[in-house]
Amino acid sequence: MKGATALVTGGSRGIGRAVVQRLLDEGYEVLNFSRTAPKTLLPGEIFESVDLGNPTRTREAIGDWAAKKDILNLVNNAGMIHVGKIEDITLEQIDDMVNLNMVAPLLLTQGVLPAMRANRYGRIVNIGSRAALGKSGRTIYGGTKAGLVGMTRTWALETASQGITVNLVAPGPIETELFTASNPPESPQTIKIRESIPVQRFGTPEEIAHAVAMFVDKRAGFMTGQVLYVCGGMSVGLTG
Repeated sequence: MKGATALVTGGSRGIGRAVVQRLLDEGYEVLNFSRTAPKTLLPGEIFESVDLGNPTRTREAIGDWAAKKDILNLVNNAGMIHVGKIEDITLEQIDDMVNLNMVAPLLLTQGVLPAMRANRYGRIVNIGSRAALGKSGRTIYGGTKAGLVGMTRTWALETASQGITVNLVAPGPIETELFTASNPPESPQTIKIRESIPVQRFGTPEEIAHAVAMFVDKRAGFMTGQVLYVCGGMSVGLTG
């Protein structure tokens, strides 16, 4: 939708950066809410420094921009993870992940809904994770991403009659800079992860951006409340 505004959270690196680039390529103006600025601001991109883990700041930022523009496309990409065994989880970690992974998407959705309802059109895409199906060390991360699935389905039902769709893309292992930094390409751990993926490779940020672009497209109005796993087959089962 040439000229339409899309808000992407966590759009300065990794999957979020690929989503920003893809939506710009599709003709959208893109508002990027992230704590840190991207290395290079792209033509058509607007950056706002927002700590989305802070509900007060999140509500303030979306209120300001919703008063300036009709934001009819929202991609809730920003998220965080603390990996730890059950006995090691802290209340601080719970607060961190709940605020960023669940509260921020809710506040941003609340902020853009009035314009979407007034236009009888909107696209909301949440970024979940295959870890919501279960993964060791991801009690709270997996729990928040599973919670986001429930939120997605509920929002889809509440907004379907108003021309608004709400869907979720759930990535598997994606080869971002952060992933590669903690998983060197030829380390035994990385090889083990790669071999566990049915397609025998890691995904790319651009492949997630492609799925997001599909749900954001104006022609995707008959798809809502759906969860799309972009995981190389990991959500299906094991190959051996």
